[in-house]
Amino acid sequence: MAFRARGWRPPPPPLLLLLLWVTGQAAPVAGLGSDAELQIERRFVPDECPRTVRSGDFVRYHYVGTFPDGQKFDSRYHTAEDKANKNPRPQVRVGENTRPCLQKGVGIYWKDLQFLMRVQNHGLSYDRDSTFNVFVGKGQLIAGMDQALVGMCVNERRFVKIPPKLAYGSEGVSGVIPPNSVLHFDVLLMDIWNSEDQVQIHTYFKPPSCPRTIQVSDFVRYHYNGTFLDGTLFDSSHNRMKTYDTYVGIGWLIPGMDKGLLGMCVGEKRIITIPPFLAYGEDGDGKDIPGQASLVFDVALLDLHNPKDSISIENKVVPKNCERISQSGDFLRYHYNGTLLDGTLFDSSYSRNRTFDTYIGQGYVIPGMDEGLLGVCIGEKRRIVVPPHLGYGEEGRGNIPGSAVLVFDIHVIDFHNPSDSISITSHYKPPDCSVLSKKGDYLKYHYNASLLDGTLLDSTWNLGKTYNIVLGSGQVVLGMDMGLREMCVGEKRTVIIPPHLGYGEAGVDGEVPGSAVLVFDIELLELVAGLPEGYMFIWNGEVSPNLFEEIDKDGNGEVLLEEFSEYIHAQVASGKGKLAPGFDAELIVKNMFTNQDRNGDGKVIAEEFKLKDQEAKHDEL
Repeated sequence: MAFRARGWRPPPPPLLLLLLWVTGQAAPVAGLGSDAELQIERRFVPDECPRTVRSGDFVRYHYVGTFPDGQKFDSRYHTAEDKANKNPRPQVRVGENTRPCLQKGVGIYWKDLQFLMRVQNHGLSYDRDSTFNVFVGKGQLIAGMDQALVGMCVNERRFVKIPPKLAYGSEGVSGVIPPNSVLHFDVLLMDIWNSEDQVQIHTYFKPPSCPRTIQVSDFVRYHYNGTFLDGTLFDSSHNRMKTYDTYVGIGWLIPGMDKGLLGMCVGEKRIITIPPFLAYGEDGDGKDIPGQASLVFDVALLDLHNPKDSISIENKVVPKNCERISQSGDFLRYHYNGTLLDGTLFDSSYSRNRTFDTYIGQGYVIPGMDEGLLGVCIGEKRRIVVPPHLGYGEEGRGNIPGSAVLVFDIHVIDFHNPSDSISITSHYKPPDCSVLSKKGDYLKYHYNASLLDGTLLDSTWNLGKTYNIVLGSGQVVLGMDMGLREMCVGEKRTVIIPPHLGYGEAGVDGEVPGSAVLVFDIELLELVAGLPEGYMFIWNGEVSPNLFEEIDKDGNGEVLLEEFSEYIHAQVASGKGKLAPGFDAELIVKNMFTNQDRNGDGKVIAEEFKLKDQEAKHDEL
């Protein structure tokens, strides 16, 4: 009302409106005894008071109203007309409370403005569902309460003595407040806001590195504690042990949260204070949040991405010599640490002490890794950041949360392609390199065996003895057999062997990893020429026409194994014959004898005795 007629006094404000909710800032109010007309005792003032009530603020508070003798007011009253009326007067919503339409000279009805007061160690406790919510300084309260609330902090408790002229005066309130009553109010302020308020942001931790901040339409994962201004917890993602996952800036959140999250870095922690008109407004959320409540969110951002994101790659270490880069269809062996954006480790090949081995570009791994592993060098270290739509999506997997951005720090150990053959690089050849190794030759050589990343597996130099084989006899892996051919004594070469020509997927337990590419640095020290393919013994000259008689020294027409062995060794010793090098001579001779002993009776007679050129299926005599 802009003006009033002379002699007319407005009806006193209903008792309910003494209990409305306030926010704002104001100058401090004088203590008890500083104002002869209004007395204020500050019974508790919190250590931190970032804001005080000012005129025009909206507040929520608890109270107890008594007379000087300690008698509590009745918080429910109505006129005789109201008692006879079965229907209560129209109600207007004010937060969680209701108040009537105010009409001059007409009784009013208050609904359930009951409060619970109980004495505890720290003072009074009130029914948290029944705060009184009101604007301060706009005539909605009795004058004394309008003045008493100014300058209060949230969680401050005041004891207020209001004289009649600042309360209900000489008229009082019939049946409730006698005329000229001094009123005492024990007030606890719960909340303050102003219609001009905006979202308040206080960042109390920011990581040193902040490569990206939240923008409109980003998808975020964060933890939060939600409290009212007085510190009462109403919700917490920590208690549910699950992040809150949502898009930002597209209306999935209350407006204040949409605004408060913008600009955050992963790892950042901030407090976002939201006035009710940017939160749940007059009605609250219908459950835990009352109407007209300011909300405080303590937020820790764990994850951030945009649906339009692709993978990002950061090269950490790139070898100087990179002769080959990975391509689709290659088979890779690599180590990795897998973390979430906030640094939480979810998996590591290092902890298993075994590389992760896979084909790339063929769907064996998540799409982001399929892409991120292309173009790497052996020995390279890189970081691959994979958004969830290229990772494990909304569902997640195992200990990977849904909609999580994944960070893989990888170290490429080796890779190959199933179509690869061996690679030979000759580092040194002697001037005379005319005699080259071939199948059947007996070789003595030194080697160092390592993985592609340089890890040493074995070394004959360290053992102090050569490795000796017959080439083409299956005594070494196929790739090594191939790598030793056409090599001359004194030559040094490096042979790179893919796993399908080495030890395959299984490897050698405790020695060679499965699917490992092997590197052999070789020096050939000795070469003994082998026999023609298919022969284990040959004559160096003409064969005696009386061969059987020469072997059968006792002339009994039968050759036993002892006679046969003695004769062959004599021929080798004299240079007339040659056994295949690199094999057990006694075993060769025994096999030769067995081939001649066609009936298996342990002796050879003239009719059984034949040379190879007489019967091609025998390798010996």
